[in-house]
Amino acid sequence: MENKDLEVGDMENMIQERVQRFIYRVEKEHSLNEQITPSIHMAPHTLRDVSPQSFSPRVVSIGPLHRDDENVQAFERQKATYLINLMTCMPSPQETIMNSCMQKVYASMEKIKACYVLTKTYDDAEFAEMMVMDACFILGFILQVLISWSESNSEYIFQLGDVVCDLVLLENQIPFFFLDEIFKCTIAELDPGMSLVTFMVPVLLFLNLFDLDAGLGIVKNISIDDTHHILSLLHEFYKPQKDGIIPEGCLSTRNRSAVDLDKAGVKFKPNRSQTWVLGMEMEFPCFLWSWCKCTLRMPVLNVHDSTELILRNLIAYELESRQTRKYITSYAFVMDALVNTQDDVAKLVDSKVLNNIMGSNEEAANMINNICKHVALVDSFYTQQWKTLDKYSNNYWPKHIAWMRRTYFSSPWNIIALFVGSILFALTMVQTIFTINGGSK
Repeated sequence: MENKDLEVGDMENMIQERVQRFIYRVEKEHSLNEQITPSIHMAPHTLRDVSPQSFSPRVVSIGPLHRDDENVQAFERQKATYLINLMTCMPSPQETIMNSCMQKVYASMEKIKACYVLTKTYDDAEFAEMMVMDACFILGFILQVLISWSESNSEYIFQLGDVVCDLVLLENQIPFFFLDEIFKCTIAELDPGMSLVTFMVPVLLFLNLFDLDAGLGIVKNISIDDTHHILSLLHEFYKPQKDGIIPEGCLSTRNRSAVDLDKAGVKFKPNRSQTWVLGMEMEFPCFLWSWCKCTLRMPVLNVHDSTELILRNLIAYELESRQTRKYITSYAFVMDALVNTQDDVAKLVDSKVLNNIMGSNEEAANMINNICKHVALVDSFYTQQWKTLDKYSNNYWPKHIAWMRRTYFSSPWNIIALFVGSILFALTMVQTIFTINGGSK
């Protein structure tokens, strides 16, 4: 009887101990979730199914989500070479640096893991080695590229495009705070005044999505704490310098293409805004704007082989990150409204607000038309501009004045013909008047 009581008591103690351990683990995980919302995860299926190749790495895997993909295995061995090359550039011994890197990853292990929506369980040792290897590869690769550029050496240029595109995939990221820790253990030893953001900017500019020269002032204000990963850093380039001051609202459901707006008397010109790379502005040359041709100033988009991939990942990041404002998504919806056919692309190319490096205008139009497929936009940052365009396009005079320009002033010969015709008409009227007056006398 006593033995049975002991067994029951032992069982109760064991259950109580396990319950306490379970509660501790739940509270710990809840605390981590409160501190960090996973920022590195798979793209939504609705977006991924439209263009799977836009979200999967082609050359190199970063982090755990695509670790086992067959097509990235060949490059895994090359990571070690970049790590060794990075270590040989350092003033400190290799073992000392690696020890510092490992201490950093173990000190932040739970925080790093909380950044990922993991599909596979890794033990701490395996995960730590993966993180250090990937972080050192990224820094080593960028360092070699910058050295090659400074020496006018094209050794790394041939693979630069593919690797940099892989580094901005939503599913192929490493936490930025951890990358910064490894940066401080390595590159910062070579140049203590260099920041991780400044170090990465030249390589990200290689992506050449928008003309950024006029708007790079925002880079000075980028905070490491607010940057989730490399894709998040790229997204920072396209934010206004004063985030939160741009009003949002519903975009008009009535789409007007670039050709339609041109027929209504709207011109398109590049916008070289110093405060927002993606800024759009309406301009009217005089107060009687119904009589004048208005201008929509727009950011200059470079359409090339990687444009779709970059836009899709930025849009997916905006959709999945609740704290992130939808600047790129707003811009993509405006472009989708402006472009229906290759003629619209041709109009934007002629207006120098779109550089089509991709090839045919039809390919560019198809890409722009599909970029917002299965994407929902509640509010847009271009609502005011669209309302003004609607009001202007619905006005009687701008449409008819634009028609007169196209009909009578589209070429020098038309202008000459109109001028000669007007003179002949005037002479005919004068002759008729003199004939009538002469006959009455």
